[in-house]
Amino acid sequence: MADTLGTYRTVTPYLVVPDADALMAFVTAAFGGTEVQCQRTPDGTVMHAEMTIGDSLIMIGQGGAQWPPRPAALYLWVPDVDAVYRRALDAGAQSESTPEDKPYGHRTAGVVMCGITWWIGSPVK
Repeated sequence: MADTLGTYRTVTPYLVVPDADALMAFVTAAFGGTEVQCQRTPDGTVMHAEMTIGDSLIMIGQGGAQWPPRPAALYLWVPDVDAVYRRALDAGAQSESTPEDKPYGHRTAGVVMCGITWWIGSPVK
């Protein structure tokens, strides 16, 4: 079932994190993410947000008593691993692994932000 924007896929990641605003700012700064919608509770906390990264949609929610934060790992396919890795570090992520060519034909790096591991990959050039 697609929404009116046609952005939902068969599987859409839903990230429940300790600080949804921080994750949304990170996704924007590091990966060029765009906010599609953001619903907030009366106190201003993110209840439900949707962002796009390229042609993909992610959902983000603020963790709390009813919905505690959960760990996740995502693989992000990009044209330039090294540039995106640097932007992610500049946006506040911690390095999990530096950019490296792998024997299976990918150049990959890893960063961690808000408890989420973001594996960044592209084909080896």
